[in-house]
Amino acid sequence: MRQMIAYCGLDCEKCEAYIARKNDDQALREEVARKWAELNNAPILPEHINCDGCRVDGVKTFYCSNLCEIRKCATARGYETCRDCAEKETCPKVAMIWQNNAQAKENLL
Repeated sequence: MRQMIAYCGLDCEKCEAYIARKNDDQALREEVARKWAELNNAPILPEHINCDGCRVDGVKTFYCSNLCEIRKCATARGYETCRDCAEKETCPKVAMIWQNNAQAKENLL
């Protein structure tokens, strides 16, 4: 399993926070912070838009490091990803991702 595939199956290399950090792109950080702040009705600032990937050591967005219930669940259970979980097909947490991004589920197969 590629390290840049998140616990839920999303491809971290396609995430704007990862891309902004990798390319040290301040304009992208500012654009994404505005967009995510509006979408989430939260005070998201450009300095929050940095991530090295969900399953690798390094910096993560506040959401990924502190709030993501999928990440919390998988790490607490010692899973490499949700693929390892017997409850994945009925899990409401990961269902939200898979309903909106079919590729995420395929990435775990």
